[in-house]
Amino acid sequence: MDRREKLADLVRRGLHEPLVHFLLAGLAVFAFSALRDQPVDPESRTITISEAQVTRLAANWQSAWRRPPSAQELDALIRDHVKEEVYYREARRLGLHEDDPIIRRRLRAKMEFLAEAEAENAAPTDAALQAWIARNPARYTNDARYSFDQIYLGQIGGKTLASRAGGLQQQLRSGADWTVFGVRISLPRTIERADRAGIARQFGDDFAAELAQLPVGAWQGPVASGFGQHLVRVRTVQPGAMPPLAELRQVATNDWRAATRTAREGRAYQVLLDGYSIRIARP
Repeated sequence: MDRREKLADLVRRGLHEPLVHFLLAGLAVFAFSALRDQPVDPESRTITISEAQVTRLAANWQSAWRRPPSAQELDALIRDHVKEEVYYREARRLGLHEDDPIIRRRLRAKMEFLAEAEAENAAPTDAALQAWIARNPARYTNDARYSFDQIYLGQIGGKTLASRAGGLQQQLRSGADWTVFGVRISLPRTIERADRAGIARQFGDDFAAELAQLPVGAWQGPVASGFGQHLVRVRTVQPGAMPPLAELRQVATNDWRAATRTAREGRAYQVLLDGYSIRIARP
């Protein structure tokens, strides 16, 4: 084999080497930059890995593997970070980030994430919170609390119910001891300072709703529960009250953030949009 054939054979073998491919790609990048009259910035050819970046790489590893990386593993992390940075910079030199719908969507998603995070962390002033609470008093006012007695009449209806309830009320108005009347049941006969939700859990929603409408002091009924029929005497009603702001701050802040999030994100976007002149050429 003469010298010319040996040289040709060497070139053919070299073209199959990955390193040669990488070098050719690098030359293509430089050529592309030169054709676009974009001189290579010397600073962009220097990759500096700071202590903070190394610390972050190690911390990410520890978070994933629940142990610090070894020296060899840390070196591998740094090499991979350098590789990522090289490819990132070369892709930007080639303009691969321009007019790419996937990259545009990813960047938009990142900006929206940053906007949402900022909106989520926004803290309302006390004045804003007070105004929010004032506009939504039903959310934050404590429920009224009821103290009452009940006599269980059983699962009866019609004339039997009317007769038994009427006769029992007559005896109670005459001063009879109410505790000796009624059918045995596991429900408590006397309830102290229970809110509507607590009453509903024991007697049912309909009972709790009707109880809230009864006058204080006299036996009333029959009142239906999930178990049957009752005579009820409401002894006291403690009206609901608005707790102080200190007690409501966290829950009210969470509600305010959720309710105003869309509007605040819209205002943040409008600030960005106002910095642009929009021209639309319609076909």
